[in-house]
Amino acid sequence: MDNPRNEGWLIFAGTILMIAGAMRFFDAIWAWSYDGATPSHLQNALFGQSLSNYGWVWIIVALVLFGAGFGVMMRSQFSRWFGIAAGAIGAVSAAWWMPFYPVWSLTYVLICVLVIYALAAHGQREPA
Repeated sequence: MDNPRNEGWLIFAGTILMIAGAMRFFDAIWAWSYDGATPSHLQNALFGQSLSNYGWVWIIVALVLFGAGFGVMMRSQFSRWFGIAAGAIGAVSAAWWMPFYPVWSLTYVLICVLVIYALAAHGQREPA
């Protein structure tokens, strides 16, 4: 890429996607190893009251985010579009933490929106 501004945005997006994937991986480990009282909010939650269910969802989200980030770093156009979808998935998965960590969830959603912007606005192919 000739434009260093585009290069910086793509490095940002790929790095953030991979970091978000690692964070969701640790969330999954936490969910599987947690043995305390389950919060009462989970009884009517989307995936039931078992944190193990959330662990499986978060491990899948982690794999999607990390794979998308790796592909974006390799400059794959397919991964660019996959990264946009992964950024949206990351933002939605952050919303699940909203009742417990509202500031962190909103920060995570903002970062995912910046990733989507970076890939949508600066990830296009250079003209031949």
